[in-house]
Amino acid sequence: MPEPTPYEITTPHPWNPPRLPAGQPVILPAEIPPGVDWVTLPNGVRTLAYTQPAPPPQVPVTAAQPVPAWAKTTALLAPTVGGGIAAGGIGLSYAAPGLIAMSHALWSAAALLVATVITAPVLLRTARRATGTGPGGGQGGGSTHITQNITATGLFGRADGTINHR
Repeated sequence: MPEPTPYEITTPHPWNPPRLPAGQPVILPAEIPPGVDWVTLPNGVRTLAYTQPAPPPQVPVTAAQPVPAWAKTTALLAPTVGGGIAAGGIGLSYAAPGLIAMSHALWSAAALLVATVITAPVLLRTARRATGTGPGGGQGGGSTHITQNITATGLFGRADGTINHR
């Protein structure tokens, strides 16, 4: 029996249309559909037939591992931490006007403190000069000068000095 070409069937086949007599060649489409291939039957006849795909390679199945305790703890804590952060954000949104007011009050207090530190010595000096309790206050005298003369010999030598009040 001559070997058929891959595109013609010379034996009766389910694909043969009924109007064609058995044995007349039928031209098949250029491509054979997936899952169909040429097979040789036990009586030696070659024909197209549906074939089973090759089974996938067997992958060894490993036993399921238990979930570690740290993973369980983390899974339980994650929603709690997220909820706490969300609650803190909501609380800050409600407290924002009060926090802004406190911020303004603190800046005002800081400005008052700085102004007090700067103006207090000036006012005290002016008051002392007016009452005559300070150096040269009320008598027209000048301020007191203190002069120091210190001498020492060597790096660790004894120092001598005089202090003059004028």
